[in-house]
Amino acid sequence: EAISLAGHYKLKNLIVLWDDNNITIVGNRSLADSSNMIERFEAAGWQTTLCDGHSAQEVYRALHDAQEAEKPVLIACKTIIGFGFPTRAGTQKAHSDAPGAEEVAGAKKALGIPAEAFALEDGVLNDWRKIGQRNRETRAAWDKRHAEANTAKEFDAVMRGDIPAELGKALNELKTKLAAEKPNAGTRRTSEKVLEVVNGTLTTTIGGSADLTPSNNTKTKNITEIKPDQYAGRYMHYGIREHGMAAAMNGMALHGGIIPYGGTFLVFSDYCRPSIRLAALMGIRVIFVMTHDSIGVGEDGPTHQPVEHLAALRAIPNLLVIRPADAVETVEAWELALNNTHGPSLLVFSRQDVPTLRAAGSENLTAKGAYEIAGASGAKVTLLATGSEVGLAVEAQALLKNEGIAARVVSMPSWRLFEQQSETAREAILGGDTVKIAVEAGVREGWDRYVGPHGRFVGMHGFGASGPYKNVYKHFGITPEAVADAAREALKKKG
Repeated sequence: EAISLAGHYKLKNLIVLWDDNNITIVGNRSLADSSNMIERFEAAGWQTTLCDGHSAQEVYRALHDAQEAEKPVLIACKTIIGFGFPTRAGTQKAHSDAPGAEEVAGAKKALGIPAEAFALEDGVLNDWRKIGQRNRETRAAWDKRHAEANTAKEFDAVMRGDIPAELGKALNELKTKLAAEKPNAGTRRTSEKVLEVVNGTLTTTIGGSADLTPSNNTKTKNITEIKPDQYAGRYMHYGIREHGMAAAMNGMALHGGIIPYGGTFLVFSDYCRPSIRLAALMGIRVIFVMTHDSIGVGEDGPTHQPVEHLAALRAIPNLLVIRPADAVETVEAWELALNNTHGPSLLVFSRQDVPTLRAAGSENLTAKGAYEIAGASGAKVTLLATGSEVGLAVEAQALLKNEGIAARVVSMPSWRLFEQQSETAREAILGGDTVKIAVEAGVREGWDRYVGPHGRFVGMHGFGASGPYKNVYKHFGITPEAVADAAREALKKKG
């Protein structure tokens, strides 16, 4: 994916050195691969060159020539793995096995290296010190230019990834507007409205999508597209390259000065997962936009209906997963993601329309992870829900009220943020001794910690089905009536 993407965009500042040693962990590359790597890269729009990977002069020449290229360059460095080892050179044993004292001694003798451990010849040490001195001078010159520049403070703020106060104000204004208008819209569409504000205020965002721009609602009118030889834009068409997209966003975040976001369907987060995990491991600000978040996808059926994905993604350490219930929570989710500078955020949005349930307010309630969105005096039941199922829980609350059963509804957009609250705060939100019913159009994994021994789960217990989304919800028993039934049964069993 990265090869074809770089070739398409003609990334002429990209040079890849390939250690062409023809060996894998299990043996010769021919055991599993017979492709012509040079032709593969050339077919993707790369310039290629060959060199002896054991010759410093040839590698230097190849690097020097590559800097003049108008496209990405692959330098195929032909090498012998374990070069110098008496018995392991050119074999898979040189790949990962510890060589042992005899092999090391033999290699040192063959390569003319002093026999003593960690010996460093004066000539080598002096050469490295010369490079260090040269680079110190280059850095000192850069520091001087930076100190004298009128834009130094602005540059530093951009590289730190600071979020200006004016964006917070603009998002609060949007939140107030949406709370007043009460749109009945999919959260993916509200996300686009938020991005119009974000991209219009920040100059450091670079958006994109893996061939799902109209569905992910990630392209706003106030940013232009990045194209081959036209790099001033702020929107990438990644094509059907979810893994490549996520990896590219990680690279942008590591470089600094850029806040990358990119979209795909939640079910396709599986293709992004290695890079999502690395973003979490490295603690970098990357924003993954995942739409079409449940069986609410409807007619596309079980292949496109994510049921296990929320549970799997919530399990990744340091990944902030937020599934907003309505337009107001969507604004708050974006605000949290933009200010989350120590790890990636994954925003989960619905395809289907959802009602606006929240009132306006300056406090970001989503930041609590969970909060009471619809209260009840003397509640016996607490309905816990996320995303599109919060509205369903509110409907169930009304059904129970008609039967004289007081129930409160808790919106729970982010488990991770909720777990960061104090034990006292968490217990208060969960409703103490009330019967707890969890409602989510995904699998049960993880919910038992919140519903407790007397609770119930209303959600998915297998894969989805194709059909209009309302029919699919009804087919799987994720309805206000089913939630009310679960509450009554739990109360009866509890006594």
